[in-house]
Amino acid sequence: MSSIHIQYQKTKIGEIIMGSFNNRLCLLDFRYRKMRSRIDRRVKKGLMADYVEEDDNVLSEARMQLDEYINGNRTSFTIPLQMVGSDFQKKVWRSLLKVPYGATSTYLQIAKDIKHEKAVRAVANANGANCIGVIIPCHRIIGSDGGLVGYAGGLPVKKRLLKLEKEYDFFSSKINRKI
Repeated sequence: MSSIHIQYQKTKIGEIIMGSFNNRLCLLDFRYRKMRSRIDRRVKKGLMADYVEEDDNVLSEARMQLDEYINGNRTSFTIPLQMVGSDFQKKVWRSLLKVPYGATSTYLQIAKDIKHEKAVRAVANANGANCIGVIIPCHRIIGSDGGLVGYAGGLPVKKRLLKLEKEYDFFSSKINRKI
């Protein structure tokens, strides 16, 4: 059986579990989230592999890029991804990747973007099943009323990530206007 290399990392937003498979990041998730066992089963089954605590270049690069993002020094990621889920979930996650840094969207807008306007609840479920958090930016999805809605790392972490992106975006646009 193949191996998924995993590592744990304590960050300013909580403890993260990261996993790589065939030189692609397949997992970047909160270690203690409610759906942890369900997500781990899906990833292992989908890749027909078991977790092995081992470091590699992909995980090292992911740690570095995540730290840079959390510290306000990175707005996009260059890690190759291995999404593990249904075709519908992958469609939702690819749409999430299009939500720009510093911006937000809604479940309804994502449903429209993927041409499944009536599947708002299914989009919300796919968003919640995302196990490559931050990089696939499910934290950028808010309720249609503008309110914060569920997040694997908890609403305080979601609020913090959105604030980080808004502040960085504001700061960088101020600098760009002065130049």
